[in-house]
Amino acid sequence: MAVDHALEELMSTLGDFGRYQGFQFFLHILSAVTAGLHMLSLVTIAAVPEHRCFIDNVDTNETIASWNSTDILSRIPLKANGELDSCHMYTEGTNETIKCSRFVYDTTYYQDTRTMQWNMVCDNLYLGALAQTIYMLGVFTGAVTLGSLADKIGRKKVFCWSATLQLFLGVGVAFVPEYYSFLVVRYLYGIFGSAGSYIAGFVLTIEIVGPSKRTPCGVAFQAAFAFGIMLVAGWAALIKDRQLLQVVYGLHALILIAHWWIMDESPRWLWTQGRHSEAIDIVAKASRINKNRIGIDKQYYLSYTKAPRNGNVVETQKSFGISDLFKTPNLRVKTLNVCLCWFANSIGYYGLSLSSGKLGGNPFFNLFIMSLVEIPSYLAVILLLDRLGRRSITSSFMVVGGTACILAVFMAQKSTESTTTVFIGKLFIAGSFAVIYNYSTELFPTVVRSSLMGLGSMMARLSGALTPLIILFDSLNPKIPAIIFGAVSVVSGLWVLLLPETNGQKMPESLEDGENFGKGDTCFTTCLGRKPADEYAVPPDQDMVQEMRDINR
Repeated sequence: MAVDHALEELMSTLGDFGRYQGFQFFLHILSAVTAGLHMLSLVTIAAVPEHRCFIDNVDTNETIASWNSTDILSRIPLKANGELDSCHMYTEGTNETIKCSRFVYDTTYYQDTRTMQWNMVCDNLYLGALAQTIYMLGVFTGAVTLGSLADKIGRKKVFCWSATLQLFLGVGVAFVPEYYSFLVVRYLYGIFGSAGSYIAGFVLTIEIVGPSKRTPCGVAFQAAFAFGIMLVAGWAALIKDRQLLQVVYGLHALILIAHWWIMDESPRWLWTQGRHSEAIDIVAKASRINKNRIGIDKQYYLSYTKAPRNGNVVETQKSFGISDLFKTPNLRVKTLNVCLCWFANSIGYYGLSLSSGKLGGNPFFNLFIMSLVEIPSYLAVILLLDRLGRRSITSSFMVVGGTACILAVFMAQKSTESTTTVFIGKLFIAGSFAVIYNYSTELFPTVVRSSLMGLGSMMARLSGALTPLIILFDSLNPKIPAIIFGAVSVVSGLWVLLLPETNGQKMPESLEDGENFGKGDTCFTTCLGRKPADEYAVPPDQDMVQEMRDINR
C-alpha cells in the first residue's frame, strides 16, 4: 500500500468535518436511504396475505364468503393451531382433502401483490423467496463488480450511473407482466438499486471526512438504510395498488439525479489517478466553504507531484490477496471467525426484516418498528464502542440478539410478547452488524485488509441470498427459521470472544504483524477488552481510507 504524504497534508487542511464535508456527506447518505428502500421493497410488493382455497358455489368472483362461516368451516380442514388450512380443502361430501386449484386472499392489509397476481403460495411459495434471493444475488454482483469499477473509473461515475439505472429499473419492474422476466429485472435492480450508489457513496464519505468522524458517519449510513426500510412500510400502508407502490419506490431515485451536477469526485481518487490539479481544485473549494483562513497553494502541492516519488511515498513492493489470509494459523483462525461473524449478522438482520410480515398485528407497523429499533442501537454503538471495546459489544449483542430470536418462537405465535422479543433481537443484531465493519478493518494487517473486507462482504451477501430460502422452512415448522437465525448468531457471538480486542491498538501493517497481533488475547485472558492507557494509539489515517473501499451493506 502507498502512503502519499503530500495528499495527506493536502487533505488535512480540511479538518475532520466542516461545512463542505457535511454537505457532501448529506448527498452521499441519500444513497443509503434508497438502498434500504429497494432492498426490502419486495416485502410489501410480494407480500403473502392469509389465504385459503376458493370454494365453488360458496365463493364467487364478486363476493367472498366469511372465513369463519359454516360453509367455509365445513369445506376446509383446520390446522393444529386452529387456523384454516391455507392449501387444502375437502372434496365435497367427503373427508378426503385435495390441494387448492384457486385461492382467496385476506384483503385486510393487502389488496394487490405479486403473490396474489401469480398465486405464489403453497406449492409455489418458493417463487416469492426466489425473487428475493435473485435480488440479493444482484446485490452480491454489484458489490463484487461495482466496487472495483469505482476504483478504475471513479466513485462519482459509478454513483451517478447506478442512481440513473436504479430509477429506470425501479419504475420499470412495476410493469413486468411475466415471472421470469421479473426475475431478470429484479437481478439488475439489485445490482444498481442496493449496491452501486450505496458502495460509492460510502467510500466517498470515508475519503473526505477525518479519522474522528468515520465511525459516526459509517453508523449514520446504516441508520439511513433503516430509514429507507421505514419508507417501505409507510408507503405500503398508504398505497394499496402494488404497481403504483413499486413506481413510488422507484421514483425515490430522483433524489440522486442532481448528484451529476452538485456532488464532487473524491479528491483522493483523483490524486491516485494522476489528476492532481483537479484534486487540488476540489480541496481548495472545500477549504473556502469551510472558511479556512489559510489558502491552498496549488503550485506548492503540484511541485510534490513533479518531485522524485521515493522521497514522497512509502510503498510495499509485493501484492497480497485473499489466499494470504489462510497461510498462517493465527490469521487463518481470525479470518474464519470474522467470516462467520459477517455471515451470522447478515442472516439475522435480513431474516428478521423479511419475516416481519409473519408477526401478529399490522404488518406495516411491524416493519416500521423493526427498522426504528435500529436507531437506538446505532446510538449506543457510537457512545459505547470506544468505551467497552469492539469484542465485548460484538459478542454480547450477537448472543443477546440470537437468544431473543430463539426465545420468541417458544412464546404464543403472533402474541405481543413474541413480537416484542423479536424487536429486541433485531435491535441487538443491528448493533453488532454496525460494529463488525470497524472491527474487521482493525483486526487485519494493511496488506490484506481490503481482501478481508471483500471476503466478509461476500459472506454477508451469500447469507442474504440464502435467507429467503431458509424462511421457506416455516411451512414445515414455523420455529425452524428463527431457531436457525438465532443459533447461528449465538454460536458466532461466542466464538467472537476468542478474537483479540482492537480498541486503541495500533493496526497491524505486514502479514507478520497480523499473525502476531492479539496472540493470547481473548475475553478469558483480558477484562472486557479494556487495555491500559499507555497501549492506546491512533490508527494510521491512510490505512482506514484506502482499506474500506470494499465495505458495503
